[in-house]
Amino acid sequence: MTSVGDVPVDPPPSVWDFPPLSRFHPHDDLVATGADLEPGTILAAYRHGLFPMPVGGPRAPMAWFSPVRRGVLRPADLRVARSLRRSVRHFEIRVDTACAEVIDACADPSRPSGWIDDQIRTAYLRLHEMGWVHSVETWHGGRLVGGLYGVSIGGLFAGESMFHRETDASKAALVGLVAILDDGQERLVDTQWQTPHLASLGVGEVARKEYLRLLPRLLQVPLPPWPSIGAAPPGRPAM
Repeated sequence: MTSVGDVPVDPPPSVWDFPPLSRFHPHDDLVATGADLEPGTILAAYRHGLFPMPVGGPRAPMAWFSPVRRGVLRPADLRVARSLRRSVRHFEIRVDTACAEVIDACADPSRPSGWIDDQIRTAYLRLHEMGWVHSVETWHGGRLVGGLYGVSIGGLFAGESMFHRETDASKAALVGLVAILDDGQERLVDTQWQTPHLASLGVGEVARKEYLRLLPRLLQVPLPPWPSIGAAPPGRPAM
């Protein structure tokens, strides 16, 4: 099953129900365990403000998180330092030409705090084939040197992971992503958690209750104008 043109394919609905906000522990990011990684289940989770992350080994049930403090980036808030503006000139940004390679690079076991395992890889590549997951890639000299991937639903881009093999390569991918999303519609990049690195790029935090309040409206926004496979994003910050 693959996406038809620019329209993602809707999978069968999930057989699982996710807990409402009233049942979330007020101080714990982990809100549920179990279920499966079928496409319909993963999409339902994002629509409820949750995302999967394996913890406890391959035999442990899947863990589902909804951070108490959610990392978010509004496209207009992206901070592009002068040095990054110079770096972006040296990279080529492509979309959806190497999604599997991006996920594999993000899953590199030598990276600290790695969490992407085979079941996550398989699940998100299925969603990519159906048109829900996109990769934004940074290329230099014909080599994939950075990138990110995530789930695109309405006005929400739920970023999953990013990587770099050259300085500023992952940041350049984020600049490319924002160029796609900055189309005048209400959009939000969900980074799951805020880190000092992400904060330097303009990522802020909102309380879980506020994120879940915003989510229904975001889900009603039309999908962003994703470029044809391999095409560059529509623009970059002025250099």
